Amino acid sequence: MDKTRKHLLSLAVFAAISAVAPTATFAQLHLEIAKAPEQAPKIAIIPFANDNAIYPIVESDLNRSGRFTSASQNLPATASLNQVQAGDWQNAGVPYVVVGQMKAMDANTFEIHYQLYDVQKQQYLLNEVLTVPSSRVRQAGHLISDTIYQALTGIAGDFSGRIAYVLRNQATPAQRYTLQIADTDGEQPKTVLSSRDPILSPAWTPDAKKIAYVSFETKRPAIYLQDLATGQREVLASFRGLNGAPSFSPDGKSMLFTASMHGNPEVYQMDLSTRQVQRMTNDSAIDTEARYSPDGKSFIFTSDRGGSPQIYRYSFDDSSVKRLTFKGAFNARGTLSADGKKIALVHRPSGSNYKVAIQDINTGITNILTPTSLDESPSFSPNGQMVVYATREGNRGLLSVMSTDGRFRMNLPSEQGEVREPAWAPK
Repeated sequence: MDKTRKHLLSLAVFAAISAVAPTATFAQLHLEIAKAPEQAPKIAIIPFANDNAIYPIVESDLNRSGRFTSASQNLPATASLNQVQAGDWQNAGVPYVVVGQMKAMDANTFEIHYQLYDVQKQQYLLNEVLTVPSSRVRQAGHLISDTIYQALTGIAGDFSGRIAYVLRNQATPAQRYTLQIADTDGEQPKTVLSSRDPILSPAWTPDAKKIAYVSFETKRPAIYLQDLATGQREVLASFRGLNGAPSFSPDGKSMLFTASMHGNPEVYQMDLSTRQVQRMTNDSAIDTEARYSPDGKSFIFTSDRGGSPQIYRYSFDDSSVKRLTFKGAFNARGTLSADGKKIALVHRPSGSNYKVAIQDINTGITNILTPTSLDESPSFSPNGQMVVYATREGNRGLLSVMSTDGRFRMNLPSEQGEVREPAWAPK
């Protein structure tokens, strides 16, 4: 078996164990800006009155959007609610200003009032009030960032989302692998599962309340589904041979997965209410990594039926299969943007290492996105503006997040070990 086919087979599959409702962990990811846009509109986030928690979150979020640069030097006198002077900010070359205040309503509740001011139009674009429990002040900061981002771009923000990933920690053999969930800036990590053995392919349900993954705790790969609120889990697929690469339909009623119960790795679909399984592909090649289209009418998958790993599309209407990728010696791990117009995939140009690329579905044009190498597991943000993926820099295995226009990139390493298998939660 050649190296490429061995690699594809490993993608198809890929103990003491602890599954719990997500609990706080100290294995925090650290945000490192690797590339910032050379030119982007400035936005001033003025420290909110009576607050030292909200404005740093909003400033960091908008900085890592790739669309804005925070203005922090040579600014006019600090503005407050309803007191932004357009002329001062025009002279400073700052087109947008955010001001606000936080007020304690009682021991456990805060009211956050914030405004977004357009200096050129000399008007407030946002004038919002949030009431939040003290335990959710940080989440409120991300929600404010989402609202500001949408007001300025017309695109929903994804700062309040979450990312699942697998941390491999060599220092603790009893919990060498942990499935974790964190905010998109790496903060507030929580452990979902700990195991001596590998954990692979985390996949969110459409409502983001449960997560599926592949575990080897029974000495063979099986797909589990875990409720994030309660920690309760169940086995979805534990057939003879391989069980891997779960993916949920947009309505949450079905799951695609890879299995070799009939000898060769193929794509199967499970009805989650009845647990009935239907074989979707039937080829002598390896078929794996199936992902539903956003409209649920088709799915894409990886197959080496043409001689090398490439991305194909299966249509539910007529069971037809169409090859989508032709550029490069290797294309795998395809995932679709929420609008179904783009595929993020692992791409290997001839004579080069593995990189993340984005292909336009309609034109077939493929562009390499990442400057890194040995890239794996791309996952779109819900708004399609960012891609998170696993990569290596030196001796570090880490996550990297890059804007789809290539202007911004940040790294999310962990001091506790290697970070792999990212999956951005749906909204």
